[in-house]
Amino acid sequence: MNSSPKRPSGSSEKSRRKSGTLDLSTARQMLPLVRSIVADIVDSKKTLHDLGQEQDQLDRDRRKLEWAARDRRYSLREEVAKAEQNYGKALTELDDLGVALVDLSNGRVDFPTRINGRSAAFSWQLGEEAVAHWRYAEEEQLRPIPSDWEPGVALRSRSNP
Repeated sequence: MNSSPKRPSGSSEKSRRKSGTLDLSTARQMLPLVRSIVADIVDSKKTLHDLGQEQDQLDRDRRKLEWAARDRRYSLREEVAKAEQNYGKALTELDDLGVALVDLSNGRVDFPTRINGRSAAFSWQLGEEAVAHWRYAEEEQLRPIPSDWEPGVALRSRSNP
């Protein structure tokens, strides 16, 4: 029986992004950038939703619109195109970092990793202060990250008799 603590693979300071996995330290270091990108994604999606509703209303009333409303109807197309571009750019940035958007409505992302030899992810959601949960890839259940997964914690506790 293996007596070593159950720790995420690649839990050293070195990132494993090239292999498609990230260690906890790297995920936490990336969080300020990821937080900004996810906020942009959520904001862009909300903007697209709001513009879509406005455009639908103007399209329904198009035959009886005053000039200002007609002008607004046409300018909406440019705003929608810009919001779609911002949305796509933010999604690409997140993908380039190797982070997956798993819940758009709540702004939840997964940082892929391996735990106990299984595909897993460190999970974070917009509004949370830190990356504090993980889950196996095939499960939805979020678990708190154990304190002994922190870099150096297990080594310190083992060296004390």
